[in-house]
Amino acid sequence: MISVRDADANPSLGARLPRFEDARLLRGRGAFTADVPPPNCLHVAFVRSPHPHALIEDVDVGRAGSAPGVVSVLTAADLPHVPLVDAVAVPGLVKTPQSALAGERVRFVGEAVAVVLAESRALAEDVAELVEVRYTALPPVVDPETATTLPPLDPVLTSNEVYHGERATPGLEEAFAAADHVVSGRFTTGRLTAAPMEGRACSATFDPVAGTMTVRCSTQSPHLLQRKIACCLGMDLVAVRVLVDDVGGGFGQKIPASPEEIAVALAARAVGRPVLWVEDRRENIVAGPQGKEQRVELALALDADGTFRALRCDVLGDAGAYSFNSASALIEAYLAAGLLPGAYRIPETGWRVRSVLTTKAPIAPYRGVGWTSGHTARELLIDRAARLLGRDPVDLRRQNLVRPGDLPYTTPTGMTYDSGSHLATLERAAKLVDAANVVPGPTADGYYRGVGISPYVEPSGWGSAGAGESSWSFASHDSVRVEMAASGAVTAVVGTPSQGQGHTTSLAQVVASVLTCDPRRVRVVTGDSASTPLSTAGTRASRVATVIGGALLLASERLAAKLALVAGHLLGIDPGEISFRDGRAVAPAGSLGLAEIATAAVADPAVRAALPEPDLTATAFYDPPATYSNGCVAVVVDVDAGTGRVDVVDAAVVEDCGTVINPMIVDGQTLGAFAQGVGAALYEDAGYGGDGSPHATTFGDYLLPTARCLPRVALEHRESPAPHTRGGIKGMGESAMIATPGAVACAVAAAVAPLGITVTHTPIRPHELVAPTAD
Repeated sequence: MISVRDADANPSLGARLPRFEDARLLRGRGAFTADVPPPNCLHVAFVRSPHPHALIEDVDVGRAGSAPGVVSVLTAADLPHVPLVDAVAVPGLVKTPQSALAGERVRFVGEAVAVVLAESRALAEDVAELVEVRYTALPPVVDPETATTLPPLDPVLTSNEVYHGERATPGLEEAFAAADHVVSGRFTTGRLTAAPMEGRACSATFDPVAGTMTVRCSTQSPHLLQRKIACCLGMDLVAVRVLVDDVGGGFGQKIPASPEEIAVALAARAVGRPVLWVEDRRENIVAGPQGKEQRVELALALDADGTFRALRCDVLGDAGAYSFNSASALIEAYLAAGLLPGAYRIPETGWRVRSVLTTKAPIAPYRGVGWTSGHTARELLIDRAARLLGRDPVDLRRQNLVRPGDLPYTTPTGMTYDSGSHLATLERAAKLVDAANVVPGPTADGYYRGVGISPYVEPSGWGSAGAGESSWSFASHDSVRVEMAASGAVTAVVGTPSQGQGHTTSLAQVVASVLTCDPRRVRVVTGDSASTPLSTAGTRASRVATVIGGALLLASERLAAKLALVAGHLLGIDPGEISFRDGRAVAPAGSLGLAEIATAAVADPAVRAALPEPDLTATAFYDPPATYSNGCVAVVVDVDAGTGRVDVVDAAVVEDCGTVINPMIVDGQTLGAFAQGVGAALYEDAGYGGDGSPHATTFGDYLLPTARCLPRVALEHRESPAPHTRGGIKGMGESAMIATPGAVACAVAAAVAPLGITVTHTPIRPHELVAPTAD
C-alpha cells in the first residue's frame, strides 16, 4: 500500500491549495435550501409562544384559517403526537422528548404552538398573528440553582433535575488532605447561540401513491435526520429521502433534528402539498437551540512547589426546557467534567455533574460543547493559583503539562493521549505574543494590560471509541465509496455535508494523495441519503477529516490495488511491481496513465477476459480509535479601566491536529473559531431575564464580534501524527473555540487584578471592569 506521508508520491497531502468550492460560492452560484423550493409549495410561519411557561387553554384558528391564500392552520391536535427521540445512551439521564408542536403547555419563549400554511411566506407571517392562543401563565424557571426546588416542568418528572452523577479516583480525598495549597473558585459561562449565516430551513414533499417523503434540509446530519423523520412519522427508513444542498454554517446547531423539521414533514403529509420553512433571524436567536450555559465550581490541590495533585469539580448544567435530542441535557455539563484535566498531569480527579430543566430554549451541541466552559474555568483557576504562589502563569503551566516522555498518557477520567505536542505548543504560543515581557497591570498609555495562556486538548475525530472515552455512547462510524470513470476522473461519495469547512477540497486531497492524481480531478459528492453511504453521526465533533478521511484512504488504496491489477495485465508484470506517481502507474517495464488504465478496464475485452471483474469502484468502512488534538492559544489584552472596554491587541494560536491535509483550511477553521471564542468571552449573550424573557432577539441585542474586535493572529502548525489512525489524521474544528475564551478571560483577569477585580464569568461585561473610585 502507498504511504500517505511519502511527500514525493503524495504531493497533494499537506498542500496549501485554495478551496475548490469558493469560486462557485463567491459568484453567488451556491444553492441553499431556500433557493430550491419544491414546485407548488406552501410556505410556513410558526405561531410561537410569548410566554416562558404557560398552560395552553385554547387555540382558535378560525380567523386565520379563513384568510385568503391560507390553505391550513395546524395545531398539536391536528398532528400525531410524535416526540423526538434519540439513541444516545447515558445511564441516569432522564429524557424529556419535545413534540413537533406544543400541545398542553409551553416551556420557553418561542416554542411553536401552531403552523400556518399559506401561498407565500409574507402571507403566512401576517396570518400567524390572527391565531388566537389563550394561555394561563405559570411561574418561569430561570435560575438553575433553584430549579430543583420548584415544581417540575414536565408532569412525568418528580424533579427538574434530569441527571445527577458523581465519580472520583480512589486517592482524591487523600490528595486534598495532603496538599500544601488548595485554590478554589466558582465560574459561570453565558448562554450562546450559534448564529449561522443561514438559519435553519427545510422543505418536505410527500408522495401518497409511493408512500415516500422527500425532505430538503439545511442539516449537518442527513442520515440522522432521515432516521428521526422515519421514526416520528412511522415510515420505513428507505421511504424517507433527505437532500442537502449548500449549508450556510451550522456550528453544531444543525446536528439534531429540530421540532420544526418534524412539523414541516407532518404538515406536508397532512395537507398533501409540498411545504417550505425558512427560519428568520429572530426565530434563530430566540427559538433555535442554544449552548454553553453552565456553572463550574473547582478546587485544585497543589504541592508547595506548584505540582498539581488533584482537581475536584461540581458542574451544574442548564439544559433549557427539554432534553430532547442527542442527550442534549448533558452535552455541556457531562463533557465538561470528562475533559477537566485537559493537557495537565493531574493524578486524581473527582466530579459531580447535575443537569436541570429551565424555561429557556433547549441546549444542543455548539462548537466546543462542554469543553469550552470547563476549560475556561480551569484556566482561570490555574491563574489564581499562580498569583497565590507568586509564580509566572506560563511557568506554572509548563511544570504541569503532559510531556513527550509521558505519552501515551491516560487521564484519570479515562482519555488516552497517544501523541501530541503539549509543551512545545505552549512554548511557541507564549513566545509569539512575547508573554515573558508582558507586565500585568497599568501601562504608560493609561490602559491595564494582561496576557492569557490557554493550552488545550480537543477530543477530536470522534469514532465510537472516542465517544466511548468521553462516556458518550453512540455509533460514530462511516462508509464511503470511491469510483473512477473511463476518463480517469474520480468521484468520492460521502455522507457528511459541508457547512463551509472546505470538504470538497480537503477530501479530494486525501483521495489524490493515494492515486497521486491532480486533486481537481476528484469530485466529492454528498447530500443525498438515498445515494450516499451511511454516516451515522454526520458532520460533527471534528470527525470528518479523521473518520471520512480515514475511510477515503482505505477506499482509495483498494481502488489503487484494482488499478494495479489492470496495469499489471497491460504491462505483463506482477501488480506488486507497480507504484503510483504523478497520476501514473509506474513500473520498470513502463508506465500507464490512470485514464489509460480506466479505459482498458471498461472497454478492453482482453482485460475483461483476464480479470472477470475489473470494477473500478471501492468502498470502505471506518471507525477510528480515539484521537486528541492539542495546541495553545495566547492573547494580550488592554483594558480601559475608565470604561471597561477590552481590546484584544495580540494573539497567537499554535495547533497540532496530526497530519495536516490542507494548512489553508486549517488556518480558516482556526481563525473562525478564534473569533467565536472572543465573542463568547466579551460580547455574545443569549441570557434571560428573571421573568423568563430572552435578552436578545436580534443582532442589535446579540453582539457578534466584528473584524474591528480582532487582532492579527499569528498561526503556526505542529504535526504529531496519531499513530493509530489512517494517515495520522486528527480533527481540529473546535480547538480554538475550546481555548480562546479561557485565554481572553485569563488575560483580562491578569490585567485588572491590581484593581482588586476578579473575573468569574463570561461574557465579561464592561461595567464590571471599571476601576473603583474613592468616595
